[in-house]
Amino acid sequence: MNFMLHPRLATDTTVLGDLPLCRVLLSKEALGPWLILVPRKNDLREIHHLAQSEQYQLINESSAVAALLENDYKADKINVGALGNLVPQLHVHHIARFETDIAWPGPVWGNTDGTQRSEALQLALAEELRAELSVIDGFIASC
Repeated sequence: MNFMLHPRLATDTTVLGDLPLCRVLLSKEALGPWLILVPRKNDLREIHHLAQSEQYQLINESSAVAALLENDYKADKINVGALGNLVPQLHVHHIARFETDIAWPGPVWGNTDGTQRSEALQLALAEELRAELSVIDGFIASC
C-alpha cells in the first residue's frame, strides 16, 4: 500500500524525510521551527490505532524530534500535540516556542496571523533541519 499524505499537510508543509515510522514535515508557517510527524500508514486517525510497537516507535521518534528542537534552537518550550480536528490523518505537531513568538503564551492555533516563510527561508530551514535530523537513527532525508 502506498502511503498518501493528506492534501492539506502536503500544501502546508515541506517534506524533510522519513524516520522508521514517520514522515517528517516542516510547516511553512513563520513560527517555530514547527515539525510534524506523520506515521506512514494510511487511514489512521488516532495514536491508539497504531499497533503497540508502533506506538512506542512514535514516542521514540517524537522524543528525538522534541529534544532536537529544544537543544538546537534553544526553545523556551516545546509544544507537542495531535489534534486532527481539521486534518483527520494522524499527525503530531512539534513546535519550538519562544517567549517572543506571536502566540506566546497561548496555543498557536487561532493565535497567529498565518504568515508563511518566504520560499527561500523555507528551503534554507529545511536543509538545516535535514542535516540536524540526520543524527537521529534511521532518518533518511528527502531530496
